[in-house]
Amino acid sequence: MSEDRTSGSRTGAAPADPVTAELPLYAERVLDVADLIPPGRVMTYGDVAEWLGDGGPRQVGRAMALYGSAVPWWRVVRADGLLLPGHELRALGHYREEGTPLRPAPRDAEGHVPRLDMKRARWDGVTGRPGEEAHT
Repeated sequence: MSEDRTSGSRTGAAPADPVTAELPLYAERVLDVADLIPPGRVMTYGDVAEWLGDGGPRQVGRAMALYGSAVPWWRVVRADGLLLPGHELRALGHYREEGTPLRPAPRDAEGHVPRLDMKRARWDGVTGRPGEEAHT
């Protein structure tokens, strides 16, 4: 997962200031990866950073928080499988529609919101038509 396979195909004007150009360029790369994740599969913030060979989970999370609404944001997730706080129901709707593997919520969990089944849902960036086992 350490090879950058993004094409840089997203369009948009680059900022004139080179200091501010760094974050949008990184965000572009993060969004390109999010676009590649097949329906029914997910990558963690750390997986995306590793796949890009740049940054870390926090940088990916920041890029997704600021710019992720333009891509299937629900496919870039926390490593523990918890749904994005404040967006659980919207994400859950997408997961159910795409057939993303879920684990039932424990009875004592607040709101009884399920978690992602990371062993089955995680995408390695190579394989992964829906229904195939993830290879992480």
